[in-house]
Amino acid sequence: MKTTKYPKSRRGASRRGKIAVLKRAKVTNGKLGDRVAKGRWKGLPIYALTLTERETCPATCHHWGDCFGNNMPFAHRWRAGSALERAVEAEVATAMERHPEGIVVRLHVLGDFYSVGYVRMWQRLLDRHRGLRLFGYTARPPRGRIGREVVKLNRAWTRCVIRFSQKDAGPDRTRTRRWAVGEDAEASDAFGCPEQTGQAEDCARCAACWQSLRPVKFFTH
Repeated sequence: MKTTKYPKSRRGASRRGKIAVLKRAKVTNGKLGDRVAKGRWKGLPIYALTLTERETCPATCHHWGDCFGNNMPFAHRWRAGSALERAVEAEVATAMERHPEGIVVRLHVLGDFYSVGYVRMWQRLLDRHRGLRLFGYTARPPRGRIGREVVKLNRAWTRCVIRFSQKDAGPDRTRTRRWAVGEDAEASDAFGCPEQTGQAEDCARCAACWQSLRPVKFFTH
């Protein structure tokens, strides 16, 4: 299988933008929460972007077969490409007008960075909108073509934290190379996701993923 189990849930972005590609997290994903409640991004509203799992992901992803998207039949999955990117740029600009203090975008509830050009689009948006914050995870290896661009994206580490999702953490643990690991990882300094372990109600009330340098350990959904 090279795409989602739910192909009818895929959508193409429209020029008219009748359906937003960026969704307020409080409406679509209770695990994310509404507004960040602590840390340096406190008070900022959270938006989320969902792509199509597997179609945009590397086949080397260690959750290729058991992706938690397998259990999300009702998610709106956006097709990758130029139409999506135009919609994202327009909607980020609109959201920034609505929230001049800034916004947080969770990349990606499903799916992954699918091209060098797509990563560079997010770099342009970070450069253009100083209030924009990004966090998320990628199965792209940090030394691959796309992964190297993500490392560059993370140079704005006070505003962008994309963790590299692997079975275990790599040896280089820096602000530009933070890790998300599996439940069997050997990383002794990894901490279990507080939302999964019940220590935090949601991501908005936790903030550890975009503040801590330690690897975060996720448990199989």
